[in-house]
Amino acid sequence: MRDIISLVESKNKEEQLTQVPLPYGRKDLYPSLSEDTLDYHYGKLYKGYVDRFNSGEGDPEFNEAGAYLHSLYFPQLEEAVRGNKPDGASEALINRKFGSFDKFKKQLEEEAMKIQGSGWIYLSRGGDIKTIKNHAIKKDIALLIDWWEHAWALDYQADKKGYLNNFWKIINWETVNRRIYSGA
Repeated sequence: MRDIISLVESKNKEEQLTQVPLPYGRKDLYPSLSEDTLDYHYGKLYKGYVDRFNSGEGDPEFNEAGAYLHSLYFPQLEEAVRGNKPDGASEALINRKFGSFDKFKKQLEEEAMKIQGSGWIYLSRGGDIKTIKNHAIKKDIALLIDWWEHAWALDYQADKKGYLNNFWKIINWETVNRRIYSGA
């Protein structure tokens, strides 16, 4: 995890987490994700995990895992691209495991809709669809989808499928490919 979340040393020589910067502007994910959602999700919630971990407030494992997952989630996004589809390593992995991108999306949606309440769903580097209840550090994430209400409720109300359908438009598949190749 230390390779994903930047650490700095404080005056007390304790490790501190830092929030990864967004690789795009706050308006660039619209209409898939609004500026308001990004401000709330990135600017308050993700920042809150980092700040609480650094101050020793709350459950350190929960806050560290929350920061870790968001450090994977935000950098894998980019401006919405019409017809955005995997290529390279991600395309090969998806086709090998699911037969096609459309079949993968359908299976991922089925698994995501089984999540009661909040959590995460992801494509592992081995090509499996997995879920995370609450927050947990997982080392095999290739593509990560935040399934907590704060990720979609401002923009989509109760339409989780709408969120997922628009999420495909903002995935940076090169980032996913690097995770598959590098194992990070």
